[in-house]
Amino acid sequence: MQKTSFWKAGHTPTLLASFFYFDLSFMVWVILGPLAVQISKDIGLTPAQKGLMVATPLLAGALLRIVMGVLVDHLKPKKAGLIGQLVVIAGLVWAWLGDLHTYQSLLALGMLLGVAGAAFAVALPLASRWYPPEHQGTALGIAGAGNSGTAFAALFAPALAIAYGWQSVFGLCLIPLGVALAVYLIFAKDAPSAPPPKSMVEYLQVLKDKDAWWFMFFYSVTFGGFSGLASSLTIYFNGQYGLSPVTAGYFTAACVFAGSLVRPLGGRMADRIGGIRTLSIMYLLAATFLFIASIGLPSAAMAVVVFVLAMLALGTGNGAVFQLVPQRFRKEIGVMTGLVGMAGGIGGFYLASSLGFSKQATGSYQLGLCIFASLALLALVGLTVVKGRWRTTWGSAAMTTAKI
Repeated sequence: MQKTSFWKAGHTPTLLASFFYFDLSFMVWVILGPLAVQISKDIGLTPAQKGLMVATPLLAGALLRIVMGVLVDHLKPKKAGLIGQLVVIAGLVWAWLGDLHTYQSLLALGMLLGVAGAAFAVALPLASRWYPPEHQGTALGIAGAGNSGTAFAALFAPALAIAYGWQSVFGLCLIPLGVALAVYLIFAKDAPSAPPPKSMVEYLQVLKDKDAWWFMFFYSVTFGGFSGLASSLTIYFNGQYGLSPVTAGYFTAACVFAGSLVRPLGGRMADRIGGIRTLSIMYLLAATFLFIASIGLPSAAMAVVVFVLAMLALGTGNGAVFQLVPQRFRKEIGVMTGLVGMAGGIGGFYLASSLGFSKQATGSYQLGLCIFASLALLALVGLTVVKGRWRTTWGSAAMTTAKI
């Protein structure tokens, strides 16, 4: 039985500030996806170039999560997050006022936007360190629901681009980011129980643990599917069904909201029935709906329903993975958040870029979606392999009060 209610167990202002910072950072991280149709029309990009353009921030964010994870442990989460936010704001000023009318400049912008994606490695440890094991899933689910920022990008960016020009959208993003920075500085606090910083050799030691690699693979599927689809669905609905950029953005927003809003539910469900059981169910559902989507449904309305269901499964899975990670790697949560988050970003990069290459090579998105659905089934097999060992070692009742 839980001795302390969730809202009394940690620090609510920090939790909510982490969510808000994460939310708006993710809005900026994927902003090229909802703008891709207008950018492509203006500059003239091939399907493969569009795919790579929207995938570049995902890869950059993945790699920078390692850097941010190190900064979190050495500088503490709040200071690391402040540095990241200032870099992103500077990058958006350049994007707003600079010359972005070449493919190469857009790829460079994508790398700068990757810093916003690295917010993941700050927001989760900032929140996690305030909460006991039995509340980790719920706390990280709420903080991680900042994924919903990707929906705001899809919802507003295409219409703003039509009204003011797509380059002006980067300047408009500075307004909510400034508000988020102020909220973060006022309300976020570092937990008093932060572990001491580690040397680089100690960071690399965690990679010798096979469980670290399992978590990286599991998250590359759940978050990779979520972020890859969030970046690509506007292009998909426009190319597959001929929807306008604004309508395609609305359809994408519906899918992304579904996936992001259930992340806390995934953490909460994992707290109640166990992360392994929750994750197993979600992999099966995600694979099923992605396979259905791959056949090329006859209408956009049918497609959006299937993608919403797939995103619900992937978003719930995201929450379940991060119910498990702090149980296994509580002392290394900073570096593990960076590593696991990196893997998730790489999964998103793979999905977004492969959809573009699939469209260019075969004329459809079927191959890209089928392969990723197969990866979800492979993750389910992997989870089945490790669950017995996990439940009898670090996940046993003798080792933790959380359900594994």
